[in-house]
Amino acid sequence: MSPKRLGQHFLLDPKILDRIISAGNITRNDFVVEIGPGLGRMTRMLSERANHVLAIELDNGLYERLKKDLGDIGNLELVFGDCLKFPFEKLPPFVVVANIPYYITTPILFRLLEPGVQAKHLVLTIQKEVAERIVAEPGTSAYGVLSISIQARLKATLAFTIDARTFSPPPRVDSAVITLAPLDNPVVNAEEFPRFLGMVRQIFRARRKTLWNGLKGYASPEAVRSVLASLEISPEIRAEKLDIRTLARLCRGLHSDGRVIPPDVEP
Repeated sequence: MSPKRLGQHFLLDPKILDRIISAGNITRNDFVVEIGPGLGRMTRMLSERANHVLAIELDNGLYERLKKDLGDIGNLELVFGDCLKFPFEKLPPFVVVANIPYYITTPILFRLLEPGVQAKHLVLTIQKEVAERIVAEPGTSAYGVLSISIQARLKATLAFTIDARTFSPPPRVDSAVITLAPLDNPVVNAEEFPRFLGMVRQIFRARRKTLWNGLKGYASPEAVRSVLASLEISPEIRAEKLDIRTLARLCRGLHSDGRVIPPDVEP
């Protein structure tokens, strides 16, 4: 499969690569996972700072090239395969540093958020528009399911942007580097997350509708009315105006009421 089909755009500027690595605050004690090492420029730089680097590459041609070019690095482990199928649960606590394929950004994020995965810090180069959605605040046009699902469990920061012309071949969009770290006190814990995500997806299906209309079909009208009243939330407000803690309280209220209609939705 060609790099183009895999959505690969190689970042070769050592100054920018150094900025990306520095955003991870990597030390000699760290186990680092790189998803999509590509030509291996950042992989070698990571190996000079980390205790161990595990690089996962899906492109067979690039994997063979990496084995040849980086075979002399003693603390590097190269893996050929799909990162979405990799058993991250078996790894010790690790840092992720990656320029990930833009078309699977969300699946990768959710894979790294699954129970048992000990990702303690993530530094990801992704599409700028997606990065802006991840860090968006309530009341903005970019705020939605992605913003809420990530910020409910992680501290998200847009570190810096990267011009498309820096890549080879250049993508059609600009990029941004984001950092993600688990919150000491997440708004939603791992056990609650599937049903929380299900509710958020439900009410954002038609983001311009009122919260009352968005919750139709999710819970009985009596339950919705009762919970909104107890939380002092107007049924006429739009979901995009609600912060994550309010949404979490709403979800807990609806589920504790016992009249939620659909089953829990897996992420």
